Amino acid sequence: MPWYAFLFAPFALIFRGITEIRNFLYDRQILKSFKSPIPTLIVGNLSVGGTGKTPMVEFLIKNLRDEVKLASLSRGYGRKTKGFIQAKGESEPSEIGDEPLQIYRKFGAEIPVFVGEDRVSALEKIAHRIPMTEIVLLDDAFQHRKLKGDFYCLLTPFGSLFTNDFPLPMGRLRESRNGAKRADIIVVTKCPEKLPQAQKQTIRHELKPYIKPETPVFFSEIGYGNPYPLDHLEPMREPIILISGLANDLPLISYCKSRFKLLDVLTFPDHHQYQTSDLNKIQELGDKHKSERPVLLTTEKDAVKLKFLSNRGFLGEIPIFVLPIEAKFESEDKQMLLSRIREKFIKK
Repeated sequence: MPWYAFLFAPFALIFRGITEIRNFLYDRQILKSFKSPIPTLIVGNLSVGGTGKTPMVEFLIKNLRDEVKLASLSRGYGRKTKGFIQAKGESEPSEIGDEPLQIYRKFGAEIPVFVGEDRVSALEKIAHRIPMTEIVLLDDAFQHRKLKGDFYCLLTPFGSLFTNDFPLPMGRLRESRNGAKRADIIVVTKCPEKLPQAQKQTIRHELKPYIKPETPVFFSEIGYGNPYPLDHLEPMREPIILISGLANDLPLISYCKSRFKLLDVLTFPDHHQYQTSDLNKIQELGDKHKSERPVLLTTEKDAVKLKFLSNRGFLGEIPIFVLPIEAKFESEDKQMLLSRIREKFIKK
């Protein structure tokens, strides 16, 4: 946190006060929360951006899709539309958002994917449209108190635990740390590989004052799959130019440096909507390294947007490859986490 953040402390106290009053009103049922007609599993966080929600949702889909009938619901951050929409083959990022489109491209043949800013209304429509749905996975709805979820999975990144953060605008918290008491499980994301048990116990101790005594804490790492071609048949090769629009691309850059011959990096803001003007920046890097015949490597979230530009100008001439990012758990944590969810939903 930069030193000047303390200048925002008075505003952070006001923001914290407002969110705590709001939570108090919902906790006391003075403001009404509504139950969904379909059981809901909410994946969220206390801070803004970059905690690994989409990889976690994909992890849950992969491990639960053969046992229950799932659906996915998101607000559709960054879309230019409003209201309730179901993803279809012709859907674009501007219509439903980049992350819902990423999930649809990977799992749309197996589960329906929806967006809707009013989660309560959207869930009622899902129940009417697909009444056989057994669980709806909600991305980024931890602060959506109008909905009373059935199960809350709270994520916090290893490098920036919510216990060390402060409310906006001094820090990155959307509400006070005490909001973590609503969580049924905590997942510490983006951990280093093979995190020692002693360090895990230290983190559990640090989280303990803010969570319920019975809430388990699990640990996940960032995993990377094999790059695949975006819109061509050419096999993967090196060197690469990395293109990304993430809240925190440092782990990605570090991985690419260790795994590939990385020539250059072009970073955009999180959820960046790629425009034709961005092609000029990409082409400048391509021209700079032209003698080495580079390819472009990007994330799945960025790929769903770049795909709509991939046949234009320079992007139509250079191979683009996509690097999958996933949440990885040690075997014991994985089984215990899934057991908690199965006890809540599937055994019923």
